[in-house]
Amino acid sequence: MKKLMLASAATALMAGGAFAEDAKIGIILGFTGPLESITPSMAASAELAIKEVSDSGKFMGGGTVTSVRADSTCIDASAATAAAERLITVEGVNAIMGADCSGVTGSVLQNVARPNGIGMISPSATSPGLSDAEDDGLFFRTSPSDARQGEVVAEILTDRGVKSIAVSYTNNDYGKGLSDSIAAAFEAKGGKVTANTAHEDGKADYSAEVATLASAGGDVLVVAGYVDQGGKGIIQASLDTGAFDTFYLPDGMYGESLIEAIGSGLDGTYGTIPGTDSEGAAKFAELATAAGFDPTSSFTGESYDAAALMLLAMAAAKSTDSKDWITKVMDVANAPGEKIEPGQLGHALELIAAGTDIDYVGATAVELIGNGESAGSFREFTVTDGAFVTDGFR
Repeated sequence: MKKLMLASAATALMAGGAFAEDAKIGIILGFTGPLESITPSMAASAELAIKEVSDSGKFMGGGTVTSVRADSTCIDASAATAAAERLITVEGVNAIMGADCSGVTGSVLQNVARPNGIGMISPSATSPGLSDAEDDGLFFRTSPSDARQGEVVAEILTDRGVKSIAVSYTNNDYGKGLSDSIAAAFEAKGGKVTANTAHEDGKADYSAEVATLASAGGDVLVVAGYVDQGGKGIIQASLDTGAFDTFYLPDGMYGESLIEAIGSGLDGTYGTIPGTDSEGAAKFAELATAAGFDPTSSFTGESYDAAALMLLAMAAAKSTDSKDWITKVMDVANAPGEKIEPGQLGHALELIAAGTDIDYVGATAVELIGNGESAGSFREFTVTDGAFVTDGFR
Protein backbone atom coordinates (compact mmCIF):
# COMPACT_ATOMS: atom_id res chain seq x y z
CA MET A 1 0.00 0.00 0.00
CA LYS A 2 2.85 2.41 0.86
CA LYS A 3 4.49 1.80 -2.52
CA LEU A 4 1.17 2.42 -4.25
CA MET A 5 0.70 5.72 -2.43
CA LEU A 6 4.21 6.86 -3.33
CA ALA A 7 3.67 5.93 -6.96
CA SER A 8 0.40 7.85 -7.03
CA ALA A 9 2.06 10.92 -5.50
CA ALA A 10 4.87 10.77 -8.06
CA THR A 11 2.35 10.51 -10.87
CA ALA A 12 0.49 13.55 -9.53
CA LEU A 13 3.69 15.57 -9.33
CA MET A 14 4.60 14.68 -12.90
CA ALA A 15 1.12 15.54 -14.15
CA GLY A 16 1.24 18.92 -12.43
CA GLY A 17 4.78 19.71 -13.60
CA ALA A 18 5.76 20.28 -9.99
CA PHE A 19 9.33 19.02 -10.07
CA ALA A 20 11.58 21.85 -8.95
CA GLU A 21 14.47 22.87 -11.18
CA ASP A 22 17.41 24.80 -9.78
CA ALA A 23 19.55 27.29 -11.67
CA LYS A 24 23.03 28.71 -11.28
CA ILE A 25 24.03 32.07 -12.75
CA GLY A 26 27.63 32.99 -13.46
CA ILE A 27 28.52 36.63 -12.79
CA ILE A 28 31.68 37.61 -14.66
CA LEU A 29 32.85 41.18 -14.13
CA GLY A 30 36.14 43.03 -13.74
CA PHE A 31 36.62 42.64 -10.00
CA THR A 32 40.23 43.57 -10.69
CA GLY A 33 41.37 46.04 -13.33
CA PRO A 34 40.29 49.47 -14.56
CA LEU A 35 36.66 49.20 -13.41
CA GLU A 36 37.21 47.47 -10.09
CA SER A 37 35.61 50.30 -8.10
CA ILE A 38 32.20 49.91 -9.78
CA THR A 39 31.88 46.16 -10.31
CA PRO A 40 31.03 45.23 -6.68
CA SER A 41 27.79 47.20 -6.93
CA MET A 42 27.07 45.69 -10.34
CA ALA A 43 27.46 42.18 -8.93
CA ALA A 44 25.37 43.05 -5.88
CA SER A 45 22.61 44.28 -8.20
CA ALA A 46 22.53 41.02 -10.17
CA GLU A 47 22.56 39.05 -6.92
CA LEU A 48 19.66 41.17 -5.63
CA ALA A 49 17.50 39.99 -8.54
CA ILE A 50 18.72 36.40 -8.13
CA LYS A 51 17.85 36.42 -4.42
CA GLU A 52 14.44 37.95 -5.11
CA VAL A 53 13.60 35.18 -7.57
CA SER A 54 14.99 32.39 -5.40
CA ASP A 55 13.32 33.63 -2.21
CA SER A 56 9.94 33.86 -3.94
CA GLY A 57 9.69 30.06 -4.07
CA LYS A 58 7.97 30.43 -7.45
CA PHE A 59 10.85 29.68 -9.79
CA MET A 60 10.58 26.49 -11.82
CA GLY A 61 8.33 24.60 -9.43
CA GLY A 62 10.00 25.95 -6.30
CA GLY A 63 13.59 25.67 -7.49
CA THR A 64 16.38 27.79 -6.05
CA VAL A 65 18.78 30.10 -7.85
CA THR A 66 22.40 30.55 -6.82
CA SER A 67 25.22 32.62 -8.27
CA VAL A 68 28.97 32.36 -8.58
CA ARG A 69 31.38 35.19 -9.38
CA ALA A 70 34.34 35.20 -11.74
CA ASP A 71 36.86 37.91 -12.61
CA SER A 72 36.93 39.17 -16.22
CA THR A 73 39.70 41.70 -15.37
CA CYS A 74 37.95 43.91 -17.97
CA ILE A 75 41.03 43.97 -20.18
CA ASP A 76 42.70 40.53 -20.26
CA ALA A 77 40.86 38.41 -22.83
CA SER A 78 42.74 35.22 -21.95
CA ALA A 79 41.98 35.56 -18.24
CA ALA A 80 38.34 36.34 -18.99
CA THR A 81 37.84 33.35 -21.26
CA ALA A 82 39.53 31.04 -18.75
CA ALA A 83 37.30 32.37 -15.97
CA ALA A 84 34.17 31.94 -18.10
CA GLU A 85 35.22 28.43 -19.06
CA ARG A 86 35.52 27.54 -15.38
CA LEU A 87 32.03 28.88 -14.75
CA ILE A 88 30.67 26.42 -17.28
CA THR A 89 32.86 23.33 -16.89
CA VAL A 90 33.47 23.45 -13.13
CA GLU A 91 30.54 25.41 -11.71
CA GLY A 92 27.94 24.22 -14.22
CA VAL A 93 26.22 27.58 -14.70
CA ASN A 94 23.09 27.83 -16.84
CA ALA A 95 23.72 31.43 -17.93
CA ILE A 96 26.32 34.19 -17.74
CA MET A 97 25.54 37.69 -16.46
CA GLY A 98 28.33 39.66 -18.09
CA ALA A 99 30.91 40.26 -19.12
CA ASP A 100 31.45 43.95 -18.48
CA CYS A 101 33.99 45.50 -20.86
CA SER A 102 33.40 45.10 -24.59
CA GLY A 103 36.65 43.41 -25.58
CA VAL A 104 36.51 40.65 -22.99
CA THR A 105 32.78 40.26 -23.59
CA GLY A 106 33.43 39.57 -27.26
CA SER A 107 36.12 37.04 -26.36
CA VAL A 108 33.88 35.22 -23.89
CA LEU A 109 31.08 35.16 -26.45
CA GLN A 110 33.16 33.72 -29.27
CA ASN A 111 35.50 31.43 -27.34
CA VAL A 112 33.28 30.18 -24.52
CA ALA A 113 29.57 30.96 -24.86
CA ARG A 114 29.15 29.89 -28.48
CA PRO A 115 31.20 26.67 -28.29
CA ASN A 116 29.32 25.65 -25.13
CA GLY A 117 25.91 26.96 -26.15
CA ILE A 118 25.53 29.17 -23.06
CA GLY A 119 23.41 32.33 -23.14
CA MET A 120 24.80 35.57 -21.76
CA ILE A 121 23.40 39.02 -21.00
CA SER A 122 25.90 41.84 -20.53
CA PRO A 123 24.91 44.89 -18.47
CA SER A 124 27.69 47.13 -19.74
CA ALA A 125 29.46 46.00 -22.92
CA THR A 126 28.57 48.90 -25.18
CA SER A 127 30.77 48.57 -28.28
CA PRO A 128 28.77 49.05 -31.51
CA GLY A 129 30.70 46.11 -32.94
CA LEU A 130 28.77 43.73 -30.68
CA SER A 131 25.50 44.65 -32.38
CA ASP A 132 26.35 42.54 -35.41
CA ALA A 133 28.57 39.91 -33.78
CA GLU A 134 27.97 36.28 -34.70
CA ASP A 135 26.28 35.00 -31.57
CA ASP A 136 23.96 32.09 -32.48
CA GLY A 137 21.23 34.00 -30.66
CA LEU A 138 23.07 33.62 -27.34
CA PHE A 139 24.01 37.25 -26.61
CA PHE A 140 21.93 40.13 -25.25
CA ARG A 141 22.72 43.36 -23.43
CA THR A 142 20.72 45.67 -21.19
CA SER A 143 22.96 48.65 -21.90
CA PRO A 144 22.58 50.72 -25.07
CA SER A 145 25.19 50.61 -27.82
CA ASP A 146 27.77 53.37 -27.97
CA ALA A 147 26.34 54.27 -31.37
CA ARG A 148 23.44 55.69 -29.37
CA GLN A 149 25.70 57.20 -26.70
CA GLY A 150 27.70 59.04 -29.36
CA GLU A 151 24.52 60.76 -30.58
CA VAL A 152 23.57 61.78 -27.04
CA VAL A 153 27.06 63.12 -26.29
CA ALA A 154 26.99 65.21 -29.47
CA GLU A 155 23.58 66.61 -28.52
CA ILE A 156 24.73 67.63 -25.06
CA LEU A 157 27.97 69.21 -26.26
CA THR A 158 26.09 71.17 -28.91
CA ASP A 159 23.38 72.26 -26.47
CA ARG A 160 26.10 73.57 -24.13
CA GLY A 161 27.61 75.68 -26.89
CA VAL A 162 30.75 73.63 -27.43
CA LYS A 163 32.29 74.26 -30.86
CA SER A 164 35.37 72.03 -30.72
CA ILE A 165 36.52 68.95 -28.81
CA ALA A 166 39.61 66.82 -28.43
CA VAL A 167 39.07 63.13 -27.69
CA SER A 168 41.30 60.75 -25.75
CA TYR A 169 40.17 57.11 -25.71
CA THR A 170 41.39 53.91 -24.11
CA ASN A 171 43.02 51.79 -26.79
CA ASN A 172 40.54 48.90 -27.03
CA ASP A 173 37.21 47.98 -28.63
CA TYR A 174 35.19 50.06 -26.18
CA GLY A 175 37.29 53.20 -26.44
CA LYS A 176 37.73 53.12 -30.22
CA GLY A 177 34.07 52.42 -30.92
CA LEU A 178 32.85 55.13 -28.57
CA SER A 179 35.34 57.77 -29.70
CA ASP A 180 34.51 57.20 -33.36
CA SER A 181 30.79 57.40 -32.59
CA ILE A 182 31.19 60.67 -30.68
CA ALA A 183 33.42 62.21 -33.32
CA ALA A 184 31.09 61.31 -36.19
CA ALA A 185 27.98 62.56 -34.39
CA PHE A 186 29.62 65.80 -33.25
CA GLU A 187 30.95 66.59 -36.71
CA ALA A 188 27.52 65.85 -38.18
CA LYS A 189 26.21 68.66 -35.96
CA GLY A 190 28.84 71.06 -37.25
CA GLY A 191 31.35 70.66 -34.45
CA LYS A 192 35.11 70.32 -34.91
CA VAL A 193 37.15 67.38 -33.60
CA THR A 194 40.70 68.66 -33.19
CA ALA A 195 42.21 65.31 -32.16
CA ASN A 196 41.00 61.76 -31.62
CA THR A 197 43.87 59.79 -30.13
CA ALA A 198 44.34 56.66 -28.05
CA HIS A 199 45.93 56.27 -24.64
CA GLU A 200 47.18 53.05 -23.06
CA ASP A 201 46.04 52.02 -19.60
CA GLY A 202 48.52 51.29 -16.85
CA LYS A 203 50.98 54.13 -17.46
CA ALA A 204 52.41 56.27 -14.70
CA ASP A 205 52.79 59.38 -16.85
CA TYR A 206 50.39 60.77 -19.48
CA SER A 207 52.12 64.08 -20.09
CA ALA A 208 53.09 63.16 -23.66
CA GLU A 209 49.53 62.24 -24.61
CA VAL A 210 48.20 65.41 -23.02
CA ALA A 211 50.80 67.54 -24.80
CA THR A 212 49.55 66.19 -28.14
CA LEU A 213 45.95 66.92 -27.20
CA ALA A 214 46.83 70.40 -25.94
CA SER A 215 48.59 71.30 -29.19
CA ALA A 216 45.43 70.39 -31.08
CA GLY A 217 43.26 72.44 -28.72
CA GLY A 218 39.54 72.27 -28.13
CA ASP A 219 36.87 73.71 -25.85
CA VAL A 220 36.43 70.42 -24.02
CA LEU A 221 38.44 67.22 -23.65
CA VAL A 222 36.27 64.11 -24.05
CA VAL A 223 37.81 61.22 -22.12
CA ALA A 224 36.48 57.88 -23.33
CA GLY A 225 38.44 55.81 -20.87
CA TYR A 226 38.18 53.95 -17.58
CA VAL A 227 37.52 55.54 -14.24
CA ASP A 228 40.27 53.67 -12.38
CA GLN A 229 42.90 53.70 -15.10
CA GLY A 230 44.25 55.78 -18.00
CA GLY A 231 41.22 58.03 -18.22
CA LYS A 232 41.89 59.27 -14.71
CA GLY A 233 45.55 59.79 -15.60
CA ILE A 234 44.68 61.85 -18.68
CA ILE A 235 42.47 64.16 -16.62
CA GLN A 236 45.03 64.58 -13.85
CA ALA A 237 47.83 65.35 -16.33
CA SER A 238 45.60 67.85 -18.13
CA LEU A 239 44.86 69.69 -14.92
CA ASP A 240 48.49 69.58 -13.78
CA THR A 241 49.68 71.19 -17.02
CA GLY A 242 46.71 73.50 -17.55
CA ALA A 243 46.01 71.88 -20.91
CA PHE A 244 42.27 71.50 -20.27
CA ASP A 245 40.00 72.40 -17.40
CA THR A 246 36.65 71.04 -18.63
CA PHE A 247 36.07 67.40 -19.46
CA TYR A 248 33.27 65.27 -20.82
CA LEU A 249 32.87 61.90 -19.11
CA PRO A 250 31.13 59.05 -20.96
CA ASP A 251 29.89 56.01 -19.04
CA GLY A 252 33.23 54.31 -18.36
CA MET A 253 34.47 57.42 -16.53
CA TYR A 254 31.63 57.69 -14.04
CA GLY A 255 32.51 56.77 -10.47
CA GLU A 256 32.99 58.25 -7.02
CA SER A 257 36.61 57.09 -7.10
CA LEU A 258 37.31 59.68 -9.80
CA ILE A 259 36.05 62.56 -7.66
CA GLU A 260 38.03 61.23 -4.71
CA ALA A 261 41.19 61.06 -6.82
CA ILE A 262 40.91 64.37 -8.68
CA GLY A 263 39.17 66.60 -6.17
CA SER A 264 37.85 70.10 -6.88
CA GLY A 265 39.53 70.23 -10.29
CA LEU A 266 36.69 68.07 -11.57
CA ASP A 267 34.00 70.65 -10.77
CA GLY A 268 32.26 71.81 -13.94
CA THR A 269 32.98 68.57 -15.74
CA TYR A 270 29.91 66.88 -17.17
CA GLY A 271 28.86 63.69 -18.91
CA THR A 272 26.42 60.84 -19.36
CA ILE A 273 25.70 57.39 -18.03
CA PRO A 274 22.87 55.03 -18.97
CA GLY A 275 19.89 55.77 -16.75
CA THR A 276 16.23 56.65 -16.53
CA ASP A 277 13.87 58.50 -14.19
CA SER A 278 11.22 55.80 -14.47
CA GLU A 279 9.18 54.40 -11.57
CA GLY A 280 11.19 51.20 -11.91
CA ALA A 281 14.43 53.12 -11.37
CA ALA A 282 13.06 54.64 -8.18
CA LYS A 283 11.92 51.24 -6.91
CA PHE A 284 15.31 49.72 -7.69
CA ALA A 285 17.01 52.55 -5.79
CA GLU A 286 14.92 51.71 -2.73
CA LEU A 287 15.76 48.01 -2.93
CA ALA A 288 19.47 48.63 -3.52
CA THR A 289 19.74 51.09 -0.66
CA ALA A 290 18.03 48.63 1.66
CA ALA A 291 20.48 45.95 0.50
CA GLY A 292 23.40 48.19 1.38
CA PHE A 293 24.89 49.28 -1.95
CA ASP A 294 24.81 52.43 -4.08
CA PRO A 295 22.05 52.35 -6.72
CA THR A 296 23.56 55.33 -8.57
CA SER A 297 26.83 53.55 -9.31
CA SER A 298 27.47 52.69 -12.95
CA PHE A 299 25.42 49.92 -14.58
CA THR A 300 23.72 48.76 -11.39
CA GLY A 301 20.19 48.85 -12.80
CA GLU A 302 21.40 47.18 -15.98
CA SER A 303 22.94 44.37 -13.92
CA TYR A 304 19.71 43.78 -11.97
CA ASP A 305 17.79 43.72 -15.24
CA ALA A 306 20.21 41.32 -16.92
CA ALA A 307 19.86 38.75 -14.14
CA ALA A 308 16.09 39.22 -13.90
CA LEU A 309 15.58 38.81 -17.64
CA MET A 310 17.46 35.54 -17.91
CA LEU A 311 15.56 34.04 -14.97
CA LEU A 312 12.16 35.18 -16.24
CA ALA A 313 13.08 33.81 -19.67
CA MET A 314 13.90 30.46 -18.08
CA ALA A 315 10.50 30.43 -16.40
CA ALA A 316 8.78 31.30 -19.68
CA ALA A 317 10.69 28.54 -21.47
CA LYS A 318 10.09 26.09 -18.61
CA SER A 319 13.76 25.25 -18.95
CA THR A 320 17.15 26.40 -17.66
CA ASP A 321 18.81 25.16 -20.86
CA SER A 322 20.23 28.07 -22.87
CA LYS A 323 18.91 26.76 -26.16
CA ASP A 324 15.42 27.16 -24.69
CA TRP A 325 15.53 30.29 -22.54
CA ILE A 326 17.31 32.49 -25.07
CA THR A 327 14.23 32.20 -27.31
CA LYS A 328 12.10 33.86 -24.61
CA VAL A 329 14.25 36.88 -23.65
CA MET A 330 12.73 39.26 -26.20
CA ASP A 331 9.23 38.06 -25.29
CA VAL A 332 9.50 38.78 -21.56
CA ALA A 333 11.41 42.04 -22.12
CA ASN A 334 8.97 43.71 -24.48
CA ALA A 335 5.26 44.48 -24.85
CA PRO A 336 2.60 43.22 -24.83
CA GLY A 337 2.06 42.13 -21.26
CA GLU A 338 1.69 43.30 -17.68
CA LYS A 339 4.53 45.66 -16.77
CA ILE A 340 6.99 44.30 -14.22
CA GLU A 341 9.26 46.47 -12.06
CA PRO A 342 11.98 45.64 -9.52
CA GLY A 343 10.51 43.94 -6.47
CA GLN A 344 7.81 42.27 -8.58
CA LEU A 345 9.75 39.27 -9.85
CA GLY A 346 7.75 36.79 -7.78
CA HIS A 347 4.55 38.22 -9.23
CA ALA A 348 6.05 37.96 -12.71
CA LEU A 349 6.74 34.27 -12.13
CA GLU A 350 3.11 33.78 -11.09
CA LEU A 351 1.89 35.45 -14.27
CA ILE A 352 4.22 33.39 -16.44
CA ALA A 353 3.05 30.17 -14.76
CA ALA A 354 -0.55 31.20 -15.44
CA GLY A 355 0.23 31.77 -19.12
CA THR A 356 -0.08 35.56 -18.88
CA ASP A 357 2.25 37.78 -20.92
CA ILE A 358 4.62 40.09 -19.07
CA ASP A 359 6.49 43.21 -20.19
CA TYR A 360 9.58 43.50 -18.02
CA VAL A 361 10.48 47.19 -17.71
CA GLY A 362 12.74 46.69 -14.73
CA ALA A 363 15.15 49.25 -13.32
CA THR A 364 16.11 50.79 -16.66
CA ALA A 365 12.84 50.85 -18.63
CA VAL A 366 14.09 47.90 -20.67
CA GLU A 367 13.09 47.68 -24.31
CA LEU A 368 15.19 45.31 -26.37
CA ILE A 369 15.64 46.08 -30.05
CA GLY A 370 17.54 44.67 -33.01
CA ASN A 371 19.62 41.67 -32.02
CA GLY A 372 18.71 42.02 -28.36
CA GLU A 373 20.19 45.25 -27.05
CA SER A 374 18.66 48.08 -25.07
CA ALA A 375 17.13 51.00 -26.95
CA GLY A 376 18.67 53.06 -24.17
CA SER A 377 18.21 56.27 -22.24
CA PHE A 378 20.90 58.33 -20.53
CA ARG A 379 21.29 60.40 -17.38
CA GLU A 380 23.08 63.72 -17.91
CA PHE A 381 25.15 64.98 -14.98
CA THR A 382 27.53 67.74 -13.93
CA VAL A 383 30.17 67.54 -11.20
CA THR A 384 29.22 70.28 -8.74
CA ASP A 385 30.94 70.89 -5.40
CA GLY A 386 32.53 67.45 -5.50
CA ALA A 387 29.40 65.47 -6.34
CA PHE A 388 27.65 64.08 -9.41
CA VAL A 389 24.49 66.16 -9.84
CA THR A 390 21.79 64.94 -12.25
CA ASP A 391 20.80 67.52 -14.87
CA GLY A 392 18.19 65.49 -16.70
CA PHE A 393 17.54 62.45 -18.87
CA ARG A 394 17.74 61.87 -22.62
